[in-house]
Amino acid sequence: MSLRGATLSFGQRTLWEGLDLDINPGEFFAVLGPNGSGKTTFLKVLLGLVELSAGTAELGGRPVERGSRRIGYVPQQKSFDPDTPLRARDLVGLGVDGHRWGIRTGVAKTSRRIDELLGFVGATDYANVPVGQLSGGEQQRLRVAQALAADPAVLLCDEPLLSLDLQHQQAVSALINRQCHERDSAVVFVTHEINPIMDYVDRVLYLADGRFRVGTPAEVMTTEVLSELYCSHVEVIQANGRLIVVGLPEAATHHHEDSHAVAGEVG
Repeated sequence: MSLRGATLSFGQRTLWEGLDLDINPGEFFAVLGPNGSGKTTFLKVLLGLVELSAGTAELGGRPVERGSRRIGYVPQQKSFDPDTPLRARDLVGLGVDGHRWGIRTGVAKTSRRIDELLGFVGATDYANVPVGQLSGGEQQRLRVAQALAADPAVLLCDEPLLSLDLQHQQAVSALINRQCHERDSAVVFVTHEINPIMDYVDRVLYLADGRFRVGTPAEVMTTEVLSELYCSHVEVIQANGRLIVVGLPEAATHHHEDSHAVAGEVG
C-alpha cells in the first residue's frame, strides 16, 4: 500500500499534507497521535471512504476502492446487545460470504472456513454461543476472525484494544501480529497507546497538529521528535520496558487521560 503527496484538508484545517508512505507486506505499522489528529480518518482514506484533497492512495498499483476484499478491517470494540441471537460462528460467517447475495451455496466449504477462522483466533469453544453473551475480548477475537476471512493483503485496525483488559489486549494484539507474519499481511494499527503492541511494531506514523513523522519507534518516540511535533517541550521516559510521555499540551491529551493530567502513556 502506498501514498504519494497525500494531503487531507477539511475547510481551512489540514490534517496532513505531502505524505509519502509505503506500507510493506508483513509490516506492522502503527498510527499514533492525539484525538482529532486524523488517525481514524487516515484509515478511512485507505478504506476508500474518504477522498484525499491531493495526492494518491494505492494498493497493488491501483487506487484504493471501497469494499475491496483485499482489505480487512477490525473496528473498535463495541459490545453487542445481550439479547443478540447471532452466534459466534454466524458473525464470522458474515466475513466469509456475507458479501454475496442469495441462498448460501457450498455450505460444507463455508463451514470448514468458519471453523478454521474460529480456531485461528481461539474461539472454537464458544462457536455456538450467542455473541451477546460473550465478553468484550471474546467478541473482539470474532471481529478479527471476520476481518481475516478473505485472507486480506492489508489489515486495518481502528483502536481494536479499547475497553479490553490487559489479558485480552495481549491476546488480540498477538493474533493480529500472527496474521502479519504468517500470512504476510500488512497491518495498519491505529492506537492511542503503543505499549501493548511495542514488541510487534516495525514503524510508526505519528500525527499531531497538522504535522507528522514516520520511522521506527526508536526514531519517532523521542523527546526531540515529539517536542518538535507539538511545538512544546514533551518528555519521553522509558520505564520497565514502557514509554511514558510527560508534558503533552492539554489540548493534545488523549481520551484515556484525565483532562487535567500532563503525563500519560504514549499514544
